[in-house]
Amino acid sequence: MNFKIAIAVFFVFVILHHDVWNWDDRSLWFGFLPVGLGYHVVYSIAVGVFWYLVNRFAWPHATEAWAEGGAEE
Repeated sequence: MNFKIAIAVFFVFVILHHDVWNWDDRSLWFGFLPVGLGYHVVYSIAVGVFWYLVNRFAWPHATEAWAEGGAEE
């Protein structure tokens, strides 16, 4: 995952966090879960997976190695 792609996806998630299209929807998912709450459950899982992928593939390992090397001196 490229760093620029990670930044772009981050801003997409920022926009998706403000789910104004669900504010007036009173329907229920599975008969008991309000749409807004269900949306944020799915959103939170998606953001968690995204941050895992960022930490796995787009994290600046060179900076981390430099910081760890400096701490040992």
